[in-house]
Amino acid sequence: MKHRHFILYKPYGYLSQLVNNQNKRRNKKLLGELFDFPEGTMAVGRLDEKSEGLLILTTNGKLSALIRTDKYEKEYFAQLDGVVSDVALRTLKEGVEIKRGDSVYTTKPTNVRRLEREPLLPNRGRRIRDSRHGPTSWISITLREGKYRQVRKMTAVVGYPTLRLVRVRIGNTHLNDMSPGEAVELKKVNL
Repeated sequence: MKHRHFILYKPYGYLSQLVNNQNKRRNKKLLGELFDFPEGTMAVGRLDEKSEGLLILTTNGKLSALIRTDKYEKEYFAQLDGVVSDVALRTLKEGVEIKRGDSVYTTKPTNVRRLEREPLLPNRGRRIRDSRHGPTSWISITLREGKYRQVRKMTAVVGYPTLRLVRVRIGNTHLNDMSPGEAVELKKVNL
């Protein structure tokens, strides 16, 4: 069987799954509504419903498992509530304690940098807020791990809740200038 691979710009408001197999998620938007993916296609990793950006989809389970390991970096742009301080950036770089179920997990040291200007991203479709609610700032954060809602938990711990989260890179695969909902089939995955 020849495996097929895709990259997708997951829009805000979609679950990172192709079919609905749970009654409680009956009215949720799914990736299968965006493109006619072949049977057996799976999303590699997940982005929560309120997050957007790069997803790799494949019919190859071994490739999916490999990409989810800490061998590959995942880079995110995060819009934060407030002007992020140098202390908060340093703390994020060193690792923070976040809750994971009933336990506490310390994140691994990571690359974090302030973005000097708002990144060129498509409109989210749903308004975040306006300047009357105070300033915001953007950071780039690169992880080799991916715990449930990790970036959002990390920025909240240092006092800057995430308002918008966009994954822009997995390994050497970039979101580039894709539009929300756009899917592209790849000849091969270049990680």
